Amino acid sequence: MPEGHTLHRIARLHQERFAGAAVRVSSPQGRFADGAALVDGQVLERAEAYGKHLLHHYASGLTVHVHLGLYGTFSEVELPMPAPVGQVRMRMVGAATGFGTDLRGPTACEVLHPPEVEALTARLGADPLRPDADHERAGERIRRSRRAIGALLMDQSVIAGVGNVYRAEVLFRHGISPFRPGTSLTAAEWDALWADLVVLMPTGVETGRMHVVRPEHDSGAPSYAKDRPRTYVYRRQGEPCRVCGTPVSHGTMEARNLFWCNVCQPR
Repeated sequence: MPEGHTLHRIARLHQERFAGAAVRVSSPQGRFADGAALVDGQVLERAEAYGKHLLHHYASGLTVHVHLGLYGTFSEVELPMPAPVGQVRMRMVGAATGFGTDLRGPTACEVLHPPEVEALTARLGADPLRPDADHERAGERIRRSRRAIGALLMDQSVIAGVGNVYRAEVLFRHGISPFRPGTSLTAAEWDALWADLVVLMPTGVETGRMHVVRPEHDSGAPSYAKDRPRTYVYRRQGEPCRVCGTPVSHGTMEARNLFWCNVCQPR
């Protein structure tokens, strides 16, 4: 599933290419036809991301909400757009700007009214990529919980936008076991974790790739797969830790894959 930096990167691109002008919105697949009709021809005022959610705000006050889920993708093209290929849930065309985009396979693509947008954002936690993020409130929630920090970082109502890769890597970078309960985390440890996410995730927005391995450790073992980021522990089970050489461990936590180093991240 795309992590928060991917959605912020898409939001920034859509803001640059479509905001401030009327756009044509359709649903070649048909599943979003009613929603598309509500915003078709309107001015797209603003595109933004909150965690793993993309929001297109229109002049009428309506908002198109997209959650990519596991399989959703946007295809960005210059005009003229070709005939739709595959199951295009939403097509947005900016004639004034010369660009279009096709959305395929999202978990959610829906039109929301202002109270529904407020309800959506209210249930999301602090997003390290947003200037309005309240990291102290998130830290308080974490330090009151006996759930494992590895689970809390993936809870979108606590931290919005962090997924499995950033979860595994930021905990490794700070030597924190994913099994430690939130109540064991000190305020200083949480501040350091948050500060690191605030540095790492914008790099993903700028480059389109995750960069999580420090230069002094970025040699030797390749990435876990072609065209994937080089990581400390994510998807490297059984491979030697980049720092201590211990085989990287793998397990599950709340039905999600978990990766860590038993030596660098002692319980």
